[in-house]
Amino acid sequence: QVQLVESGGGLVQAGGSLRLSCAASGRTFSSYAMGWFRQAPGKERDFVAAINWSGGSTYYADSVKGRFTISRDNAKNTVYLQMNSLKPDDTAVYYCATAQSARILRGLYDGMIYWGKGTLVTVSS
Repeated sequence: QVQLVESGGGLVQAGGSLRLSCAASGRTFSSYAMGWFRQAPGKERDFVAAINWSGGSTYYADSVKGRFTISRDNAKNTVYLQMNSLKPDDTAVYYCATAQSARILRGLYDGMIYWGKGTLVTVSS
């Protein structure tokens, strides 16, 4: 059973920064891709970023490219999302996710995705 627990959400002013963390347990963390998704009120859950098992490859949605950075520490079973230059449009519940491949997280392949319960990020203007 996979458990993912997000932390680090909160209220920040536009232009500010936050770092989200996701602690994973229940299986071999270092063998799987990790990712972040977000869901704004009244909208669908969207892909934000993904990182492969080694951390050597990262992928981003166009809307966050250049502002967000995904990283992982396999020794700590933790994945991070550093969010800079935040905008009110970034307001959403952010979900951590894991799958066998980053291609699954990016929606390119079918496969099982495991989800955390989410953490709320609110960016005020």
